[in-house]
Amino acid sequence: MVFSSLTFLFAFLPITLVLYYLMPNNKIQNIVILASGIVFYAWGEPLYVFVMLLSTAIDYCAGLIMHKYDNRPKVRLACLIVSLIMNIGLLSVFKYLGFIINSANAWFGLSIPNPNLPLPIGISFFTFQSMSYTIDLYRRNIKVQKNPISFIAFVSLFPQIVAGPIVRYEDVQYEIDNRTITEKMVGDGICRFITGLGKKVLIANNIGLLWTSVKEMANFDYSQLSVATAWLGILAFTFQIFFDFSGYSDMAIGLGKMMGFNFPENFDYPYMSHSISEFWRRWHMTLGGWFKSYIYIPLGGNRKGPARTIFNLLVVWTVTGIWHGASWNFMLWGLYFGIIIVLERLFLGKWLEKIPSFFSWLYTFILVVFGWVLFEAIDQTNVDIVLMFQQVFGYIGAMFGANGVFIDDFATSALMNYGIIFAICILGSSDIIKNLSVFIKTKAPKWAQYSIPVVQLAVMLASIAYLSTATYNPFLYFNF
Repeated sequence: MVFSSLTFLFAFLPITLVLYYLMPNNKIQNIVILASGIVFYAWGEPLYVFVMLLSTAIDYCAGLIMHKYDNRPKVRLACLIVSLIMNIGLLSVFKYLGFIINSANAWFGLSIPNPNLPLPIGISFFTFQSMSYTIDLYRRNIKVQKNPISFIAFVSLFPQIVAGPIVRYEDVQYEIDNRTITEKMVGDGICRFITGLGKKVLIANNIGLLWTSVKEMANFDYSQLSVATAWLGILAFTFQIFFDFSGYSDMAIGLGKMMGFNFPENFDYPYMSHSISEFWRRWHMTLGGWFKSYIYIPLGGNRKGPARTIFNLLVVWTVTGIWHGASWNFMLWGLYFGIIIVLERLFLGKWLEKIPSFFSWLYTFILVVFGWVLFEAIDQTNVDIVLMFQQVFGYIGAMFGANGVFIDDFATSALMNYGIIFAICILGSSDIIKNLSVFIKTKAPKWAQYSIPVVQLAVMLASIAYLSTATYNPFLYFNF
């Protein structure tokens, strides 16, 4: 089930919230959270809900044993290792086993049968969330959760179970058993949810249609794309993935507020960044924070000299790429950004600080767009690295005129049909609307009091109207 569906908006959500608000205390509300989370997950994955429950059970039991043997360092370490092995093992089997088998068969002429296991929805998110509990408990950063219902409720909390933000246990350790729901939180949550729904349904879905058309037209052969078509296509994906993922994060944060939780922010206008390092401090912030806390710092961070810092950064960014998917392009996509960040740390960062801000922004945005080519413009079912590079460079070549055609009829039509939505994307990916809203609230509070709800209602009605008629409603991070 996805948030941007009529089933969720008019059946699951109202029923869940009514039951939730009717419960007299947090303990009974946690039962509603647990049950609703399982139903929400099982709606799309009736069998693999047990994978989520198994991951949860492993970490819950590991936590109890760590607490019981608090003065036995070796036992505590063993519990942590079991938790990590089991969770990473589950993630590896379901997400990467097929890719590893296909690569081995292609490279070494083997014929190992591929089990073709379906990918459990959101497995990369809930395993990371669950693992954060045992790691932080081992570090003594948090207290043990003895109540199994409360712990399962933490993992199965439906707003963030399949697509984040990645909520660590320390983020909600007090709210899971002691939260207060206020009218302001519910109101803020509704507004945030509607904002995210509009970003996802009205912007991401519409601009995504252009990228889908370009991909279907080319079918990974980009030799016939004009310069304008190539740029319009990848820019469409650049905005689609931002509004899709940030919209979903907004909806999750809003739903969390409606239920008394304060989830961490996940996006902070990343396309306004002036370096790749800054971009990744603004994009998918909870994932970056997870890798920093649990991989980069344990490896030594920047405390062991320049060479070790470079090594640590490259490890983190390679793993970041692998986390996104079981394909060579994702690993190379992560390494691509890792190399740029290393170069910025060595010398590019100082240069970027000296040049005019427009050029540092342009540098960042273009490199991010090239990154999305590597991320999306290849056939991910193919394990041939040479073919992957041919597709990537074929697309980049088309962007710079390798095919000898600057603009064609498709690009002209796309500009006519998508010009307004592109303008909305540019506006919406900046902080202009946010600053304008703050200005209006400050200078004309009474007008804002009435106008902003009207805008929110219009966005909600437009989103519902779109969902009632549209057939194109993908969610790009659904299977991560």
